[in-house]
Amino acid sequence: MKRVCLFLLFLLLFAAARGEGIAGLETRFAGERTEVLRHGKPLGFEDCLAEQLKAHPAMKAEDVLKLCVQGACGPGHGKVIGEAARKSFDAEFSSASPRPDEPMFEFISPDFMRINLRAWKGRGLPSEWLFNMFSASARRFSDGDAVLKNALDTAENLLAGERKADFIRLRRRMSGPGHHSEAYRKAERPSYRVVSTRFLFSLPVLARAAALPETGGPRVIAVDGRAASGKTTLARQLAGIMNAGVVHMDDFFLPLVLRTPARYREPGGNVHYERFAAEVLPHLKKSGKFSYRTFDCSTMGYGKPAEVRDSGWRIVEGAYSLHPKFGDYADLKVFYDISPEEQKRRIVRRNGEARYRVFKERWIPLEENYIRSCGVVRRADLVIGGRKQD
Repeated sequence: MKRVCLFLLFLLLFAAARGEGIAGLETRFAGERTEVLRHGKPLGFEDCLAEQLKAHPAMKAEDVLKLCVQGACGPGHGKVIGEAARKSFDAEFSSASPRPDEPMFEFISPDFMRINLRAWKGRGLPSEWLFNMFSASARRFSDGDAVLKNALDTAENLLAGERKADFIRLRRRMSGPGHHSEAYRKAERPSYRVVSTRFLFSLPVLARAAALPETGGPRVIAVDGRAASGKTTLARQLAGIMNAGVVHMDDFFLPLVLRTPARYREPGGNVHYERFAAEVLPHLKKSGKFSYRTFDCSTMGYGKPAEVRDSGWRIVEGAYSLHPKFGDYADLKVFYDISPEEQKRRIVRRNGEARYRVFKERWIPLEENYIRSCGVVRRADLVIGGRKQD
C-alpha cells in the first residue's frame, strides 16, 4: 500500500510539473494589468465568474462580491503584507490537510488566481514560496476603482434571481472585500491565497523543483528558451520566490576576437561558453557567494562583476544555458517556448520594428540552429510556453 501511495504521489507531482493546468494558456503584461489567453482567446472576468459559479454552486452574493474585489484588486487590496498576515498564513497552512488531488489554482480574473493551500501542501511545496508570491502580488493599481466597478457591473448582469437581488443590496453598502458566506465555507472549506497571474508559469517549475532530492549543496535550475519567451522574467520571479542566486547568459556575449564566421556557424557558438565554463560552472553547486565578469556591449569589454548570492538555489537563465559543452550541470532543465507570432509581437513592442529585423535576420536564426542541432527541447525536463514541437 505504501508503494502504491508513493507512486500516486509521484504521478501527481509529475503531472503538476508537466503543466499544472497551464496547457494552452498564455500571459501578456499590459501595463499594470495582465492578459490571459486560453487557446488564443482572451480570458475575461465574466469567464472567470461563470466558471466559479459552475465549479462552486454554493456561492452566495457575499462570495461573488468577494470575488469581484479580489479579482480587481488582488491580495491585501493594495495593502502591505506584514507580520500579521504572515502569522495568519502560517497558522492556516499548518492546519490545512494535504490534498494533492485538488486543483492547484483557479482563475478569479485575468489578473489574479487563487492558490489552493491544500493542493500546494499536498504536492510538497514549501509554504515560504507561496507566501513570497502572495506578498509580491500585493500592490495598488491606478485603475483599481474602474476595474472593480467593471467587475461589479459584470457580476450584476450575470447573476439572476435572489442571488442577484442580494448582490445589489450588498454592493450598495459595501465597505471592503467582505467575507465568504457560511454556506460557501461549509461546502467548499476555502483555504487559499490570492496570487498574480504573472506567476502562472512559475508554478510548474516550482512543482518540479520541490520534488528534487537534496544534494548537500545548491540545486541548479537552468532556463533556456527562444528570444522574448519570458526567460528573464521567469528567472526574476523564481529568484524572489526561492531566494535564489541568478546567472544571466546575456553576460556572456562573445568578445570581438571570437566573432568569426566559423564561430557563428557553430551551433551554440554565439555565446562565450569557454568563459562560462571557467567562471561559473565550478561554483554553481558550491555553497557561498561567487562573482563572474560581465560583458559590456557598449564598450565591447568587461564591465562590473556580477555577484551571485549564497543560496540553496541557483538559476542560470538565458539562451544557450543548456549548451552541450556545459554538460549535465543543472538539476532541473527548463525550456521556455513561444510562438513565432507572439515572439514578433513582443520584440517589436520591446525593441521596435527595426531591431526586430535584426533579430529575425541574425539572432533568431543562430538560436534556432542551436536549438535544433543540439536537441535542446528534447533534453529539457520541462517545456513551458506555446509552440508545437517537431
